[in-house]
Amino acid sequence: MVIELYHGSLDRVEFPEVREPNRTLDYGAGFYLTSSREQAENWVRRKFKGDISQGWLNVYEYRPEAESTLSVLSFDTPDEQWLDFVMANRMDKDFTHDYDIVKGPVANDRVYASFALYEAGLLSKQALISELKAYRLVNQILIHTEVALKAISFIKAEMINK
Repeated sequence: MVIELYHGSLDRVEFPEVREPNRTLDYGAGFYLTSSREQAENWVRRKFKGDISQGWLNVYEYRPEAESTLSVLSFDTPDEQWLDFVMANRMDKDFTHDYDIVKGPVANDRVYASFALYEAGLLSKQALISELKAYRLVNQILIHTEVALKAISFIKAEMINK
């Protein structure tokens, strides 16, 4: 079985790389994908500023059977374990993990305000989780290691315009 995954970028990415980000991200360093075409397209459009009016929807094949030889952390819903993992990645720039792949919900733009309230101690962990479960969250897949990159293959890149 093969699954189609997407990576929105200002660049065509035929050869994905595991990269250290210039900011903290939900699941740490690596190459992020989603099964939501709409989410990937929206990510590209958010990057349009000034003279930047074009980006790419990069499309990949993902072979889930590769997971049998990889270390995979998978979250089905935003629960306490997911929240602790995301917050560790976001709040501690020195936090690392040894998973090859991490899969789960993406804390998108709509819920950042709720995260800020939680970080400030104004919202409890359980209240935040309850609020997140009310949203329709799309997924994200982090390819965290070079060996895990072998589970995906570039298919094509589609141009996205402003």
